[in-house]
Amino acid sequence: MTAALRIRPYREADERAVVVLWRDSGLVVPWNDPVEDIARKLHVQRDLFLVGSLDGRVVATVMAGYEGHRGWINYLAVTHDCRRQGFGLRMMDAAERRLRAMGCPKINLQIRRSNAQAMDFYRSIGFVEDEVISMGKRLVED
Repeated sequence: MTAALRIRPYREADERAVVVLWRDSGLVVPWNDPVEDIARKLHVQRDLFLVGSLDGRVVATVMAGYEGHRGWINYLAVTHDCRRQGFGLRMMDAAERRLRAMGCPKINLQIRRSNAQAMDFYRSIGFVEDEVISMGKRLVED
């Protein structure tokens, strides 16, 4: 069934389906407005914001970025009914190919400690835990 997955850049018409997918996947938290996150991404490397669709239905997303030093992965999500079919792997492959083509030497990502399933997935595709502390500072309150 994975052959039917079509990976393409995000389109504005995808917004509602993407936000629902992110909410259903537990990726939306009170301090991040998903609509604002989408709008911000569309201003910076929008071609690295990918959706996967089956028969026109958005079933997967990944948002990647590269600032010249490291690549980043955000909002990798697959609908519950399409999990365990290789879609997450295919979305990551598509993002990694684009980042590699830009000269990106390493990808970073952040996972909430409570999300053991995501940690297991990323480990299975070659990610390892770095000896770093992730810190953040809000510049804009959503």
